[in-house]
Amino acid sequence: MIDCIFCRMVAGTEPTHVVLDDPDVFAFLDFRPVFKGHVLVIPREHHVTLPDLPVDQLQPFFSTVQRIAAVLPGALDAHGTFVAMNNVVSQTVHHLHAHVVPRRRKDGLRGFFWPRQKYDDGEAAAFADRISLALRAFG
Repeated sequence: MIDCIFCRMVAGTEPTHVVLDDPDVFAFLDFRPVFKGHVLVIPREHHVTLPDLPVDQLQPFFSTVQRIAAVLPGALDAHGTFVAMNNVVSQTVHHLHAHVVPRRRKDGLRGFFWPRQKYDDGEAAAFADRISLALRAFG
């Protein structure tokens, strides 16, 4: 869908910092991260919400979310991750996506208020490279 920014990212017509580009799933850095290294995981095909995702695409989507949640702590020296997904309410981009956010003890995140940060010049590319390298090593 041309009017969907995530579909344009998948097509390569919208710039983004790609973390993973698989046949069924695409992952990239959130441009306004809760914490640096915050990854969005999307199905390559356009589906708006989780209930819209065909059953045969559940496994590739969630296994990718799981892989990214597994590698983020080691790749970014974090203690764990926060994984979240909105369906319609609070869904800014209407293309299914899961947030995988690196977490550290006492990082200040409370409840569902998500303060946003910005990357410095070149910093996003470095974070994307670290996560991509960890994913390749993970298998």
